[in-house]
Amino acid sequence: MIGVVLVRLGEAWLLCAGIQLLLWVVQQRTRNAGIVDVGWAASFTAVAGLFGLTASSDRASFLPIGIVVVLWSTRLASYLVSRGAATGKEEGRYLTLRHSWASNASKRFLLFFQAQAALATLLSSAFVIPFITEPWDEGALRATGLAVAVVGIVGETLADAQLAQFKREPANRGRVCDVGLWKYSRHPNYFFEWTVWVGFALYSLAFHGGWIALFPQAIILATIFGVTGIPPTERQSIQSRGEAYRAYQRRVSKFVPWPPKGG
Repeated sequence: MIGVVLVRLGEAWLLCAGIQLLLWVVQQRTRNAGIVDVGWAASFTAVAGLFGLTASSDRASFLPIGIVVVLWSTRLASYLVSRGAATGKEEGRYLTLRHSWASNASKRFLLFFQAQAALATLLSSAFVIPFITEPWDEGALRATGLAVAVVGIVGETLADAQLAQFKREPANRGRVCDVGLWKYSRHPNYFFEWTVWVGFALYSLAFHGGWIALFPQAIILATIFGVTGIPPTERQSIQSRGEAYRAYQRRVSKFVPWPPKGG
């Protein structure tokens, strides 16, 4: 089975690398490297489609998780496009990289885009197993995994919508968003993103060899807490909101939604 998994992931890597190469060419013209994020999100739809075309298991084994992967991937890619990741002004973090890399920016962005292709491939191990073998459970674990993933998608969608609505109100300019889910977690979008991957892992655990799906959700969690998630987001929020955000930190849970201190 390991050999088949490696072949499928190798095929997925070629697909993701091709997508990111095309998007790198696009950003060469648009000067907006944010399109890499759209490509990363959309890659999972393409990979799920590829896995479906090459599946060696019964359709009933992989179709449910395949549909949920596509729903999650499409929603995230569409949200990023709506925020201007593909057509708007280049996001600050990519603009900083472009300036720091200077004359080497083109080559380094190529490597960066391909690194995102490799990451998407690695994370696709969260749902590759159901496309290869049959489940050992009677359906309860798979149903639980699907339910958890769907809750994650709904929660992330709601959190993004609440934040967008808050930012649209002129009276909220300069204020900290503490409404809806943001009243119970400083980063509900990250929490529910991780929830999606936990759902993928639970579904895959219903299959022999599904233990490999535990690693992607751990990678997502480590990234949220240690790399591109909470730390830089909170540093930026403190710079822009100051004491108001520090008070928000003292009052509201960092990650898991929980009743705020003081009611």
